[in-house]
Amino acid sequence: MDVLRTPEARFDGLKEYAFAAHYHVVTAEDGTELRVHYLDEGPRDAPTLLCMHGEPSWSYLYRKMIPLLTAAGYRVIAPDLVGFGKSDKPAAMDDYTYASHVGWMNQWLRGLDLTGLTLVCQDWGGLIGLRVFGDNVDRFDRLVIANTGLPGTSMLTDDVSAIMAQMFAMVPVPDAAMVGEQFRNGGPGAFLYWVKYASESPSFSVRDVFGLLSDISDEDVLDGYCAPFPDDSFIAGARKFPALVPLLPQHKDERLKNDAVWKVLETCGKPVLTAFSDGDPVTKGGEAPFIARIPGVKNVTVEGGGHFLQEDAPDAFAREIIAFMNVS
Repeated sequence: MDVLRTPEARFDGLKEYAFAAHYHVVTAEDGTELRVHYLDEGPRDAPTLLCMHGEPSWSYLYRKMIPLLTAAGYRVIAPDLVGFGKSDKPAAMDDYTYASHVGWMNQWLRGLDLTGLTLVCQDWGGLIGLRVFGDNVDRFDRLVIANTGLPGTSMLTDDVSAIMAQMFAMVPVPDAAMVGEQFRNGGPGAFLYWVKYASESPSFSVRDVFGLLSDISDEDVLDGYCAPFPDDSFIAGARKFPALVPLLPQHKDERLKNDAVWKVLETCGKPVLTAFSDGDPVTKGGEAPFIARIPGVKNVTVEGGGHFLQEDAPDAFAREIIAFMNVS
């Protein structure tokens, strides 16, 4: 496995990101060592929030929330998934699988021996983080689930998956503007356009993704999100992530693994907060399965937030987390 590491100079002077770097090494199946970066802020003996990002962001996504949460007395740990942020980046798209991401984060969690955790997860931070929760349930005290999903076989039956495969075959290779139009129109195949754009479009751009899914206009902030990717050789992980969402027939094994996590969520008795934003075109309505299937879920809507609610509504999201921690 060929592995790239973003030069540290790319991260110098990033806006609102003056946090100390921490690293832990995990091992890929072929024996390759991968360095995982994470932030660790706040009192070491305080209740701990494990904040997991998604596509194509990194721990920079939580930079506005971390001071709010540590000021409230919490410890905040925010890792960069392999392929993102300051973590190492396997160079080939085929190096990334759903299972490998879960395995890498399981190694990281157990290697640091983290316990007493509250998982805060968004986007792929949820698809991976909830699987890690299911594999390490005794290490977690509660869950905050935001703008994410966990596709299993009850919501994606074999028949539905087969239909999606037929639709995917008919989707043209889009550019960012086409993907944006699909999301705005709310069509059932919008996510398939997103998958094909990320994995196949020669014009795929991390900066354009934030243009699609956010209203960020500050170029310094956009530079921060793009800092991990000096050129296109570094973006294999970002290009692969959408195609790993287990929608198609070849992904059934991953849907079955997610089914096992749903059983844990339904029976473990851990407090759960769902906090989806009011302006996310990707996961709109995604809280419904969690509310329906997990007993006692507390649900809130984070107003003023798009897909990256940590960026758009950090104060509101942090307030909801703190209120949840105070009562659960």
